[in-house]
Amino acid sequence: MTASVLHPRQALLGAQAGAVVLPVCDHYSGVEARMRKSLQLQAEMTQEFGTCVFDVTLDCEDGAPAGGEAEHAALVADLALAAAPQARVAARVHPVDHPAFEPDVATIVGRAAGRLVHVMVPKVETVADVERAVQAVDAAGGAGLPLQVLIESPGAVHRAFHIAAHPRVQSLSFGLMDFVSAHAGAIPADGMAVAGQFTHPLVVRAKLEIASAAHAAGKVPSHCVVTEFSDAAAIGAAARRAAREFGYSRMWSIHPAQIRPILAAFAPDAADVEIATKIIAAAADAAWAPIAFEGHLHDRASYRHYWQVLERAHRTGRPLPADAQRWFAPAVSHA
Repeated sequence: MTASVLHPRQALLGAQAGAVVLPVCDHYSGVEARMRKSLQLQAEMTQEFGTCVFDVTLDCEDGAPAGGEAEHAALVADLALAAAPQARVAARVHPVDHPAFEPDVATIVGRAAGRLVHVMVPKVETVADVERAVQAVDAAGGAGLPLQVLIESPGAVHRAFHIAAHPRVQSLSFGLMDFVSAHAGAIPADGMAVAGQFTHPLVVRAKLEIASAAHAAGKVPSHCVVTEFSDAAAIGAAARRAAREFGYSRMWSIHPAQIRPILAAFAPDAADVEIATKIIAAAADAAWAPIAFEGHLHDRASYRHYWQVLERAHRTGRPLPADAQRWFAPAVSHA
């Protein structure tokens, strides 16, 4: 690559060159021993893959014992501060209407804002909820800290496009179990399982609306949990459907055994990586002008797709051909 050739992120994404790029897996843990193990596993897998392949979100909403919310928030702040320098650590606080919300934010953001990659806000219903979270985070010293939000009710799904458009919102996650529960029994319990969540019309509609809202705003749609955490085949199949059929580019993990199946499912196939490398290399040689490749015309529209294949391969720790590795060297990386 010569100095005169623009990096693909600038040449192809233009004003979107700084768009949200996140690891494809977001791992949640809320018990102290598991939080510590999650951070250790993240460090080990970062060394293994050469890049951080999953976020660790330390959980206050489901992790804090009733009556022990303040102590748990302090523990989350301590763990975030003690994490390795290259760690990607986030925190899920309580919902904005919960008494522990503002104390959570004051403690965690107030002490560890510089170590957090985002704050996850659950049970967001409206843009006003996002604004309330922004005000609390900024008041605690987290100005500019991205927010990720959980969409967990029919009303929130209806307002997902407006929520996604908020400039501080980085990602939308689907809260499957609360969404099903919000229907007062109208969706059977199977709607929370692997099979039902991909077939029940109301759940399928919600997933598609959230993914569409996120993409429309240039944000990251994050797929819900799979509760069958001991079934590697089930998590792999669900992750693959989420990525290939429902448009999700990130997914929650609630058990360490789920992380690698998620990475594998969201990673592009080796053949796709090889083709993407060849097309992007040829495009760069042509200074991003249109090219003919194996009888097909390609221009910047298709180049964007193939560049994003390479970005996803990098984020999932997949081996890259030499012609692709050059774009991810530290001196030229714009990810």
